[in-house]
This record gives sequence, C-alpha cells and structure tokens, in this order.
Amino acid sequence: MLNTPITFTGKPIIENITDAIYGSRKTICVISRSYLQSEWCSREIQMASFRLFDEQEDVLILLFLEELSAHHLSPHYRMRKLLKRRTYLRWSVQHPGVFWQNVQRALQAGDAPETC
Repeated sequence: MLNTPITFTGKPIIENITDAIYGSRKTICVISRSYLQSEWCSREIQMASFRLFDEQEDVLILLFLEELSAHHLSPHYRMRKLLKRRTYLRWSVQHPGVFWQNVQRALQAGDAPETC
C-alpha cells in the first residue's frame, strides 16, 4: 500500500489545516464528543495551539457544545493543558443570547471571554 497523503483542493489536508489556521485572525474550535473522536479535529487543535504558543496572542477560541467529563478529555493532553490555562465558552440552552454575545466579544477582542 502506498503512503500517499490525503488531499483536499490539490494539497494535503494537513497543509490546508495549517494554512487556514495561520491565515485566520482567530480559530474557533467547536468541541463535542464527535470532535474528540476525529483524527483531523485532533490535528486542528494541535496546530491551533502551536500558533497560540508561537504568536503569544489570543488567536484560539474554544466552544464546548456539551459537558465533557475528564474521561472524555483524558486522551487529549494538549486540550487539557489549554483548558487549565485559558478560559472557554460553553453552550447554554438557558442563555443562548449571552453565549452569542460572548462569542462576538471573543472574536472582536484580544482577550479571552469569561467562562460561562
């Protein structure tokens, strides 16, 4: 079996991920159980955290769609490390307006929003 990279739009997927993350003002990672099970999503969070540490600027926004236990996060060392040092947003069925205001603030500001 040949070891050829998977491509999307003529470039390897990992190159597309890297170009998109470094070419964007901010990266939003929408975290769910499905996200955590995806190999490509794992690569996205890894690349976004590399950029975060390289540039020392607030370029990463983590949005949690559901409550995730430590068990779900245990294989994701890089994300656990980020969560210990950064604030993040959690979807709220009871307060969706506040959630979207916080997302908008996070996109506009250099500082991370408060956890809600």
